[in-house]
Amino acid sequence: MRTVKYGVIGLGWFGEKHCEALAGIPNVELYALCTRTPERLAELAQRFGVQKTYRDYNEMLADPELEAVSVVTMWDQHAAPTLAALKAGKHVFLEKPMASTVADCDAIVAAANAASGYFMVGHICRFNPRYAAAKQAIDEGRSGRIISMYARRNIPAWVGAGVLDKIGPIIGDGVHDTDLMLWYSGAKVISAYAQTVKVREHKYPDLGWTMYRLDSGATAVLENVWCLPDKTAFQIDERMEIIGTEGSIHIHEVHPNLSVCDKDGWHSPDTTYWPALHGVRAGALREELAYFVNCVAQGQRPTVITPEESREAVRACLAAEQSAATGEIVKL
Repeated sequence: MRTVKYGVIGLGWFGEKHCEALAGIPNVELYALCTRTPERLAELAQRFGVQKTYRDYNEMLADPELEAVSVVTMWDQHAAPTLAALKAGKHVFLEKPMASTVADCDAIVAAANAASGYFMVGHICRFNPRYAAAKQAIDEGRSGRIISMYARRNIPAWVGAGVLDKIGPIIGDGVHDTDLMLWYSGAKVISAYAQTVKVREHKYPDLGWTMYRLDSGATAVLENVWCLPDKTAFQIDERMEIIGTEGSIHIHEVHPNLSVCDKDGWHSPDTTYWPALHGVRAGALREELAYFVNCVAQGQRPTVITPEESREAVRACLAAEQSAATGEIVKL
């Protein structure tokens, strides 16, 4: 399989994770990096041996040898580099959530569908083997018609503190499970009701609870708490249950499948999403990036998730945030 020349736009914490995962994919050349911070650019370029570095993504996208990019900027800065990359004919992997407004999502969807390059949003849970196995069981009819779904995705307060001035828990984490619920049910959200609680002095509240009504008649509930005790042994308390007319599916993706006890107590490192494996970044992050790269290399458009599906998850979560702000049920 041919090698794909790949660039990363945005080199924050998760942009670095993208670089680590891409460096471990055999048919990827990490070809170019872009961020506005010169010190960070120099640091990661040296670490990954990248010669092409840019502080302006437009200059980066003008390179005809560059084939594909990850856009890993902050969520409210997704639209401009994504649209520019698609216009430049590049293949684009965009981190979730797609954008911070439905209007920006609409613009991205339209551009992606008109572009020569491929486009995919990184809904990483679709590449988690347990969630993918649940989808297969549902498609086989083993649960019958879905009538109820519940998801829990909670993180310690110290993790939440690092992001609560940038994004809130409903769109920040609830978008994962909203996407999964829509994927599983094949339904659309017709109304959202949510409540939030603000515990600390950050821009966004520390937790949110959301209830959706789907056009299939099913109900779905999201729990997103970003203030678990700091001593919590794992970084994600993650569960989902899907109840149907003929069966149910239960997913327990909580990190204590591996526990390490040292002088500071118990710790449960990530073994699913971006663990280190034999010196490289592995897990669902590498799986989804490898899938995207292989689509590019083989000339096959990605099908695991469509732009429209990603937009609907954002639309639902933003409706839930509007509900929490107004105290009213928001109809879509």
